[in-house]
Amino acid sequence: MSVKVRLAVVSTTGACGKPGSVKVAFTRVGLTSILLVIFLWWREFGFEKALSRSWFEKSSNGDMKEWRWGEIKPSEDLIWYSCYNEYDCARLEVPLDWLDPSPRNMVTIAVIRYNATDRTNYKGPIFINPGGPGGSGIWFVKHLAPYYQSVVGRNHDIISFDPRGVGVTIPQISCWNLSSSSSISSLLWDIQAPPVLDAHPGVLYDAYAHASAFSQQCASTIGSGEYIIGKFVSTASVARDMLHIVEKLGEEKLKYWGFSYGTFLGVTFASIWPQKVGRMVLDGNVDAEQYSSGEGTHFLTDTDAVMNSFFTYCHAAGPTLCALYASSPSTIEARLATLLATLKNSPVIVPASSPNSRPEIITFSRVRKLISSALYRPLVVFPALASALAALESGDGKPFLSISPQFQDQLPLCDTTSSPDPEPEMPEVESSADASLAILCTDQAPFTGGVSAFSSYVEQCSNASKSAGATMASMRLGCVEWDVRAKWRFKGPFGADAETKILFVGNRADNITPLKSAYINAAKFPGSVVLEQNSYGHTSLSMPSRCTAKTIQEYFQEGAMPGEGKVCEGDLIPFQPWNSSSATVVAEDDEHAELDEALMRLMKFPPPFGPRGR
Repeated sequence: MSVKVRLAVVSTTGACGKPGSVKVAFTRVGLTSILLVIFLWWREFGFEKALSRSWFEKSSNGDMKEWRWGEIKPSEDLIWYSCYNEYDCARLEVPLDWLDPSPRNMVTIAVIRYNATDRTNYKGPIFINPGGPGGSGIWFVKHLAPYYQSVVGRNHDIISFDPRGVGVTIPQISCWNLSSSSSISSLLWDIQAPPVLDAHPGVLYDAYAHASAFSQQCASTIGSGEYIIGKFVSTASVARDMLHIVEKLGEEKLKYWGFSYGTFLGVTFASIWPQKVGRMVLDGNVDAEQYSSGEGTHFLTDTDAVMNSFFTYCHAAGPTLCALYASSPSTIEARLATLLATLKNSPVIVPASSPNSRPEIITFSRVRKLISSALYRPLVVFPALASALAALESGDGKPFLSISPQFQDQLPLCDTTSSPDPEPEMPEVESSADASLAILCTDQAPFTGGVSAFSSYVEQCSNASKSAGATMASMRLGCVEWDVRAKWRFKGPFGADAETKILFVGNRADNITPLKSAYINAAKFPGSVVLEQNSYGHTSLSMPSRCTAKTIQEYFQEGAMPGEGKVCEGDLIPFQPWNSSSATVVAEDDEHAELDEALMRLMKFPPPFGPRGR
């Protein structure tokens, strides 16, 4: 539910009408998840080491060769192939339509496994869903599986998959026909995206028209003719795919750890097949009923509390550690309000840094979007955000650009070089924007009432959160005038008396999945427990907590549930340096040091949450 930036592979074929090379471009796709925004900031601090696992493997003579998903033959059985040096991969064929299966219409699901490294007391596989909708399980497990495993126990396999329409699962969802010019079409369209809804009078009407036009575009490609995939990407179908993978593994029940949207997938699975739930941790909960209805604003319940933590912790840190420091939290809040008001009338201009670059304009909208995205990961982003805001006060936009995605020089140049591969491998991405939209909009009840109803909704969201309500209101915007309907849409009832009780986890203040939602979901599954983490941000992974990690580990290892009302503290403090002396606990041995390292790594990769309008 924040700014989404997609790393797209843009073929120059579409630009020039002839074969060309492939160029990488950042494309802005409205208000969705902020993975790359935060990722760019991480890179400034060397966090890209977490991405060190390669797409390449050694050939028999020791040379490096690129491993490709296309080398795996799809099968109705789960046949594993070695991939990415230390992983197993498979391509599993499942029915497109689970309500009316036909061998003529199949989906090929990409599945990945990181094997247990401790086989002495093997506990079986745990499925990971990183969130979304539209998050790539392949991407997250490929990069983070050892760290997930450090939490749940090294006697578990870590498994995930790309849901329907996402990543390397086929068919893919694209609202631009998956043609050679689709990325360019998407880029040119997204450049037209209106500002945030409270930027200026009348923006709401432009945004509504922009979203409506895109809904019509998507319907023409994924909802009719041979592109019928849009009718079969709902969460119910994805849950059925997951059950099928469990069965193909020879497992009787599902073990699962889902984040953000992944909690809705988990609740859906447990509601339809409660007898198939082994152990399930749902972290950063989406209220299942509100998500399905598409209505309500209580997802914003904790948003201002997270924003207020920025002011509080900045003041506590002092001027050395927080560049926006002032005499009190309220004074810092006032400084930010003054800056935003100024930017509405006087955006900051950053001159071109070289003859080949372009000037940048830092607007009210860009700052609002970055602030909203920062609420997902306070510990990671708050210090750099404070520095960027302080610099903007004096008209210096360069620090802001250093943590904000760059959109300059994105249109590909003509290139007559022939592509060496007429069917290039799909790029590795954290999430798929068009698939995210299709899943969300087919999961939810249709939006009715037109622009006047949406205007009322924006007002409700703005009242619910002054810091991000107008920005987050675009969560509903992406589905206006959406006409593609899921054949299988599970509308409830949500909840069941599962044999194994579910562990729900929530931060005391989560900007997009409030603690309130964890309790609402848990109440639908008798005997389940909510574990609270006393920290700010999206999901428990936004703040390392050895207490939370150990509780989750004990649950997966032994089935032990925490007592009612248990609260775990975070191990670090926003704006304080990340070192052992600033943590509330210090590693006593190698085992704890490994767990602490895993939690730090996982903290730097927020679950995707989107899309929320374009």
